[in-house]
This record gives sequence, structure tokens and C-alpha cells, in this order.
Amino acid sequence: MINSQGYEEWPLDAGYLSLAEYAIRLRRREQTAVGLVEICTQNYARTEDRLNAYKTWDGARARAIAAAVDSLLDHGVDLGPLMGLPVSVKDLYGVPGLPVFAGSDERLPEAWQAAGPIVSQLQRQLGIVVGKTHTVEFAFGGLGVNAHWGTPFNPWSPAEHRVPGGSSSGAGVSLVQGSALLALGTDTAGSVRVPASMTGQVGLKTTHGRWSLDGIVPLSSSLDTPGLLARTVEDLAFAFSALDADCKALPTQGPARLRNGLRIGIAENYFWDDVDPSIAEVVETTIERLSGAGAQVVRFKLPHCEEAYEIFRKGGIAASELAAYLDQHFPHKIARLDPVVRARVDSAGQTSSVEYLRRKTVLKRCGADATQVFSDLDVLLSPTVPITPPRLADVDNVTTYGPANMMAMRNTAISNLFGWCALTMPVGLDAHRMPVGLQLMGPPRAEERLIDIALSIESLIGKGLDVLGTADI
Repeated sequence: MINSQGYEEWPLDAGYLSLAEYAIRLRRREQTAVGLVEICTQNYARTEDRLNAYKTWDGARARAIAAAVDSLLDHGVDLGPLMGLPVSVKDLYGVPGLPVFAGSDERLPEAWQAAGPIVSQLQRQLGIVVGKTHTVEFAFGGLGVNAHWGTPFNPWSPAEHRVPGGSSSGAGVSLVQGSALLALGTDTAGSVRVPASMTGQVGLKTTHGRWSLDGIVPLSSSLDTPGLLARTVEDLAFAFSALDADCKALPTQGPARLRNGLRIGIAENYFWDDVDPSIAEVVETTIERLSGAGAQVVRFKLPHCEEAYEIFRKGGIAASELAAYLDQHFPHKIARLDPVVRARVDSAGQTSSVEYLRRKTVLKRCGADATQVFSDLDVLLSPTVPITPPRLADVDNVTTYGPANMMAMRNTAISNLFGWCALTMPVGLDAHRMPVGLQLMGPPRAEERLIDIALSIESLIGKGLDVLGTADI
């Protein structure tokens, strides 16, 4: 399409133009913000009936904001890196003027529409919110299912309905769909990384406390973390530096780090148990490529994983914290919860206050001890999700849902339980032609290091389109 300045607009799949490249084109007036929003809207209209990524689409207001962005840029006004870029927002975040359902069967009080620091930072830069994406009810689940509003369709499985991962279930789908260039999610046990992995995107779980949780409906005050989903590590780096006030300078690429002997840890226990063989093969092949490029690979046993996971399997601390929150603020919703969510909330009633505090103490001890491995290692690598995205029909009841949900979050939950930051990036396709994610784990507040390392890996193996191809949507 030709814009009002006579330049050809670049569609969202044009050779994977990066966020930085779109930002440059907007400022050179070779691309208009209105044109970007119109392309997103066309992609939404073409596929949303099948993909079901959004709870609320806000196309009309997005276009109006885009027009204002174009006017400001025409006059040389630049409000920040994300200016004019379309963003989807998980329906736990408050966005002024848009309802919040948090995946439940009715909208939450209007007070929840108030923007917290992350959305405020996005809006101050005139990043354009195109809509609110679906979430598992109150974010309590790793597969992405929702009995109230339907489960988003994983775009990588055109022939059958496979889950997209959760709880940020619509976030990754929105990026594959091309209705957004960046997505805001949250992660309590993998809720950014699981959907990013299952839909072939990059996802970042920040360290608990690095980014404010204000303006986000809580699941677990002890474990919740805001996060980002992007199409490439390069895009993730661009967005993270734009939103994080304390971000140190990030490079645009990093192959030198591999040549200089990146120290990679591979925990041979826990993370590789019962992994789909084709997923294990893809991840191991990537590790071999890193070793061949100069990385030092150290295989060892990571302590306390099984101990922490046993606590998580029994409900961890999130079940108790969500149950307490619902009992205090939305007691009428408990009986109407999605059955797979209610089963876990109901089980929290069997956990005494003494047991809850014991679990917190044990997890703190385990995390402190396990974190010591980073004195000798730069990063830990593992498969992000050990199973291929299940068919929705195979997890449509509480009995079949439970084991698959636990397996989906098994590898990702450790970073939350230990207090680490973590990132996932696509590295190939499994035997079912579904995306495989490589998980990078680092100590608290090491986000810049993880992104730097991920940029190095991306420069070696290629970006998402290079390693996956395109989804048939």
C-alpha cells in the first residue's frame, strides 16, 4: 500500500522488519502509524474468528491515536522509542477506557482500568494499544484454556485446535496473527514463556520486583512478574530498553560473546525428564551449535529442583494467594470459576497457614542455594516446554488437564520459585511441526545479560522466521 507521503508501506511480514526498523521508518515518514494500525486491523479481521486472540479489540481508538502520532511526527515531536508501534495487552493489565475481565465471566470494577506504571510508560511514548488479549481465568493455568470465552487457537496447528499456552494465551497468538508487533503479558510459573514457546515467539520473565505490579490483576503477590512477548530477541531488546527505567545499554547483536567462551550450564536432572524426544533433539542440536561456536558447555546436576517442584505440584504458594484474594475481593466469582481453575483454588483450602509459610521458607532457601551456580556459569539452558502443545480435545476436563498443565509449566516454574529471570526463544520445530523453545535462565536482575546472550544465539541460528518458517494462518 502507498501512504500519503507517496512511500510504500511495509506489511508486518515483510522480511521480519524489526521494531527498530519500523521506528526509523516512522520517523523518516516512510511508514505511517495509521498504515501500521490498518495492517494490524486487516490481519485481525482476516483471522480473528478462527484464532480468538482478543477479549477486546480497540481498533477505532488505535487508529485515532495513530493519526495523532503521525501528526506529531510530521512536526518533529518524538515521545519515545515505542511511539506509533502497535501493542497487544493481556487482559489483566489496566488500560484506561478498556474493560478488564481477567479471564472471568464478567468485567471487573472500573477501578481496574487505571493504568499502572508499565502501561503508563507505554502510553507516554504513544505506543498504540490495539486491544486486550485473552488470558486463563485469573492467570491460573499454563495451557491457555478458558471455559468462559473460548481457548485461542494455536496458529501453528491449522488442522486441529491445539492450545496456545498460558496464561497469556492470546499474547503469542496476536504476534503470529500480525495484529500487534509487541505483547504485554505476565508470568507467575511460565505464563509468558509457555505461550511464547508454543507459538514460536520470544518471551521474557522479569525478576520479581523489577517491574511494578500496580495496575495488574494479581494471581500471586509473591511470584507474579510482568513480561514481554516479541517476534525476535532483537525486538525484545528494543522494547525492554524502552520500558525499563534501569536498563543498561543493550547491544544490537552479540556473536563475540560466544567466541569469548560463554559459560553455559546444562542441568541434566529435572529439566530433561520425560521430554518429547523431538523437542530434546532440537534443543540439543542448538546446544551443539553453541559449543561449536566457542561456548563452554558444563553439564551438572542443579540442586533443589525436585524439592521445589513438589511444592509447586501441591499448589505452591500461588493457589493459597489467589484463593485469599478471591475470597476477599470477588467471593461471588469462586463458584463460577472455570472448572480447571476452581479445582486448584478449592484445593488451597486444605493448605494451612503453617504449611503456606513453610513452603515460602523452603523455596527461599532452595532459591538462594541454587543461585550460587551462577558464580561459575553465565546462563542455564533447557527446553522451555517439554511437551508439544496438546490438542484442546485431549485436555478438556479436569482429569486430563491436570497432568498436561503441570508438564507445560514444569521447566518454567523453577525460575519463578527460585527468584530468577528467564527468557525463551524459538529454535526449531518438533515432530508435530510445532515450535520448540530454548529457555535461558539467569540470576535475579540479570535481564540485560540474558538478552545479550539471547542476541548472540539469535545471531548464530537466525531469527524466528529463519528457524521456524511461517505459520499457515
